[in-house]
Amino acid sequence: MQQLILTFNVGSSSLKFSCYQQEKPLFSLNIDLKQQQFLGQGQFQIKNWTPSYHLADDACFIVDHIKTHYAPLNLIIAHRVVHGAEHQQAVMITPDILQELEALSPLCPLHQPPALTVINAIQNKWPDIQQIAAFDTSFHQSQSRIARSFALPKILTSKGIKRYGFHGLSCQSIIGQLANTQRDKGRVIVAHLGNGSSITAIKDGVSQANSMSFSTLDGLPMGTRCGHLDAGVMLYLVEQGWTAQSLTELLYYQSGLLGLSGISSDMRVLMDSQETEAKFAIDYFVDYCARTIAAMATTIQGIDRLVFTGGIGEHQSTIRANIVEHLTWLGLKINPQANEQHSFIISTDDSTAELLCLPTNEQEQLFLAAKQLVKLSNDQED
Repeated sequence: MQQLILTFNVGSSSLKFSCYQQEKPLFSLNIDLKQQQFLGQGQFQIKNWTPSYHLADDACFIVDHIKTHYAPLNLIIAHRVVHGAEHQQAVMITPDILQELEALSPLCPLHQPPALTVINAIQNKWPDIQQIAAFDTSFHQSQSRIARSFALPKILTSKGIKRYGFHGLSCQSIIGQLANTQRDKGRVIVAHLGNGSSITAIKDGVSQANSMSFSTLDGLPMGTRCGHLDAGVMLYLVEQGWTAQSLTELLYYQSGLLGLSGISSDMRVLMDSQETEAKFAIDYFVDYCARTIAAMATTIQGIDRLVFTGGIGEHQSTIRANIVEHLTWLGLKINPQANEQHSFIISTDDSTAELLCLPTNEQEQLFLAAKQLVKLSNDQED
């Protein structure tokens, strides 16, 4: 029986679907939860339908639509799940796997619970549909012990308190696309900049370090997340009476660009604003991105390619230019015209590293992970 693979990507500010049949994407849909807008591409026509912007309802509507219009085909659903702990590859979703993933929810409350809500809603309505989880953490399992460790007692490391790294599916997409132009080898830094942001150092296609760590809070300032924070701040706030719940609200939902500006978590809004605090938030973000890129260059002893991706990285030419301006001491030079046009290559000919602007395709990575896992399962049955 021919298969349809439907992919679900629940982000911190978006919900993306894609449907594949025999390597070919039939349609894709991106629902912007902030703007309450949606954009569809391909053979996707549902008359008089507007998303409800409730994840489980919209997901189930899409599944029902596909089952109705492609009834003879076997449907498999692949989900992006942000935290997969020690899983090195995608897995079939079982009750035990669900329980394991739910236990990781406190480490990424913006992503894990919504993704699991969608999985459970589909499971409850269509228990026979095969569902697969592919993890953002899997790509970073290759990192060294040094890169993955905190300077904490071994007993805590043994209990899973370590650096996991995130945005792995995005990094895999970028490396796969670079391979098509023979640019995947050498020292690559991927700057995935969006509502969630991270910098990843990659050498010869293998992850070496990622700015996120134990949770999706660490590293760069993000839309509403604080990024790197002195642990002493946490101790102080606990002494002042802050609870785990109030700290979660502060660090995940009230900080980052929103906290810095007091205006918005959306870079587009801040770029359009004339307020001083909006400019301050942007400058803070740019400075931290540049500092982190320089640190990642140390990890892999230089930069051959710096790739900008993610909602901000792909679409905000001013942010890219400002980050590179902070890195001219490394010999990085941006081509203003190419940058404004969002070209693939945005560096000058005499730049010490190639600067690239490249859209990520996590949906395709979910499809490939599901395809590989299904093939493996079928081979084992044979």
